[in-house]
Amino acid sequence: MSSIHTGEYTQQNKSRKPDAIYLSLRCRNAQVHLNVTVNIHNYADSDILVSQKPPQLVTISDMSYPERTDIPPSVGITSPVTMLPGFQNAWTSRLAKLHLHTIGDLLFFFPRDYQCFANRVELDTLQREETEVSVQGTITEIRGGRTRFGKSILTITLECGETLLTATWFGMPYLKKKYQVHDSVLLSGKAKPKKTGKKWEMTHPRIVLLEQDEQATGGEVLPVYPLTQGLTQATMQRIIRLAVEHYADQLEEVLPESLRTKKGVTSITTAVQHIHCPQSLEEAEASRFRFIYQELLVLQLALALRRWQLAATSKAPELETDARIHARITSRFPFTLTSAQQHVVQEITEDMASSRPMNRLLQGDVGSGKTVVAEYAMLLCVAHQHQAVLMAPTEILAQQHFQTLSRDLEQSRVKIALLTGSMKAAKRKQVLTDVETGEIDLLIGTHSLASDQLNFKSLALVVIDEQHKFGVRQRLAVRKTGLDPHYLVMSATPIPRTIAMGLFADLDISTIRSGPDHQQPVHTYLGTAQQREPWWDFFRKKLREGRQGFVIAAIINQETNAELQSVEKIYQQLQNDVLSDFRIAMLHGQLPAIEKNQTMQRFADHELDVIVATSVVEVGVNVPNASLMTIEDAQQFGLAQLHQFRGRIRRGHHPGYVCVFASPNNPDAVERLEIFVKTLDGFELAEADFKMRGPGDLFGTKQHGLPPLRIADLHRDRLILEQAREDALALIEHDPGLQSLDLIRLRKQVLRRYGKVLDVGDVG
Repeated sequence: MSSIHTGEYTQQNKSRKPDAIYLSLRCRNAQVHLNVTVNIHNYADSDILVSQKPPQLVTISDMSYPERTDIPPSVGITSPVTMLPGFQNAWTSRLAKLHLHTIGDLLFFFPRDYQCFANRVELDTLQREETEVSVQGTITEIRGGRTRFGKSILTITLECGETLLTATWFGMPYLKKKYQVHDSVLLSGKAKPKKTGKKWEMTHPRIVLLEQDEQATGGEVLPVYPLTQGLTQATMQRIIRLAVEHYADQLEEVLPESLRTKKGVTSITTAVQHIHCPQSLEEAEASRFRFIYQELLVLQLALALRRWQLAATSKAPELETDARIHARITSRFPFTLTSAQQHVVQEITEDMASSRPMNRLLQGDVGSGKTVVAEYAMLLCVAHQHQAVLMAPTEILAQQHFQTLSRDLEQSRVKIALLTGSMKAAKRKQVLTDVETGEIDLLIGTHSLASDQLNFKSLALVVIDEQHKFGVRQRLAVRKTGLDPHYLVMSATPIPRTIAMGLFADLDISTIRSGPDHQQPVHTYLGTAQQREPWWDFFRKKLREGRQGFVIAAIINQETNAELQSVEKIYQQLQNDVLSDFRIAMLHGQLPAIEKNQTMQRFADHELDVIVATSVVEVGVNVPNASLMTIEDAQQFGLAQLHQFRGRIRRGHHPGYVCVFASPNNPDAVERLEIFVKTLDGFELAEADFKMRGPGDLFGTKQHGLPPLRIADLHRDRLILEQAREDALALIEHDPGLQSLDLIRLRKQVLRRYGKVLDVGDVG
């Protein structure tokens, strides 16, 4: 209800706008400010329009002021970090290097570890050896050196009141760079008295640098954060503590109460407080579990939503098979399918018989026969008068697929075509026309086939080779053409189980572990400096017998890393000395595409004996006559990648030979390479690589298309991942669109993090 107030006029100010007047009235014991808008052109300066019906007359003291819910607080979790109380401008650029821009970013910047400190004591009050104490002091001396056995030793002397404390660390020389004389530090450990004077000593104590004039209390569990230059742990702890104290209560709860009760976790506010400022390690771990579970649940829900959405909104052709079709297809193969291939074919045909689009990942070791299975699926489409397309990561591999399929279908009525970026415009135009009119049954090409200019008459199947070179986004690009085909994506890089659950849970997974019986073995060796000459003697011998080989380097030229062998350097050495009698060429990513394709074609035609290359040969090379490989600086590659390299010489009728050379000063690398030498099982190697190097080296964000995890680790947290997956599937089964009131915030979180990446923005 409108109202009018009476009061004494106090002031009038004309604003910058010509049609606005600001009035201030004093109404008894209160003052009100009114903005009154008038049209100066239509009314006199003193004329103000009022309602024809007089409003109710009230006084200020009688008015109630309902709380405004539409006005956000002036500072909140979305505000810049600069709005924190006591914030120093010097911190801004340093926090930005850690991608910390808002207060919310700080709240979710989780500790990587914790340091536990015993209760602080004054050192000069100690009368005997204590179990665990924390002492604060000022560094007076820092000395570094080595023991008689060559192990590094660092000694720091602290002045603690009138008492001296000597702290010693072995094998930790990097600590010398972190601390300086006059620094105030907190040490925690077992203190032992020295025999003479007021002196004590600690061995391998925990140490924390304190801010100027900062007093440590001890008895604390201190978070340890990832840092960048210019930020100390104490500063980071202080900044995040401020964010927690002032803004943790503004966080929106994502997990419904029923789920929190089921999992036994606290509210998001309490969890943020306890993960950054825990009173005990148990309290910190409980909070870590809550956020790990939440992150993995959101990921699993996103993938489950994607599966549900595709099933609910897409309809694919129903392509049933029978004995007659099966016999016609298998008669095209010059061999009998292995039992593993037959099993996968059964899974694929069951999928393609449904109107629900198949979304299947076929993983298999190098040379296991995945392409034959894909060919079967494509011919099933043709049998039902539909089209299929196969997308490869390189033109060379696309050409090889085209040649293989052309050979298998030589006497059939199936029409097959190749479409690549290097084709002449006229020929390319003709292929595009034939695809659109249905004249072409099978189309082979690169990922450029996902472009908008490609239109099929009746596309029923998309096969994507080398899945880890494409990723989620490329699969979506084809879907956005408005078609609803079945999808079969293949990977020659075996995927660890937790990776499959975590990043490819929107796909059904088929696996071929064993290869054909006729597949030749590959002998792998870990070479030393003394074995180089005998290895190259053997290499030359096999080349004279007619074989071909690869030499793999980690970098293109020495400018990148002077300590590593480059393609250019190795090429010159081999050409001028070791392999001077043979035909050699270089291959790396900086070469023009035409030159790279020509080089690989010459190698495939045996016009070259050896290729010196970078990792560009990881995929897309099929030269059966190649049976030799030398890998320099093998410590620079992951096990999965090394296995991919080895797969290049496992495709012919001759045994393969690989020798890897690595830096002997890297014991961790030598340990990894010994695993590589011992087994040809790509799945075993993938699990080992995942355990030792993490998921980023196998399927980084560029490959799977998903944002990195903040706190969860797919290997470490595999049990929590399984819980999250079960709970996500149960939630989607109960409420497919996450539309119920208690799941709205969780749904919002899923869409905010994964909506654009997985194209699940329109669910429900």
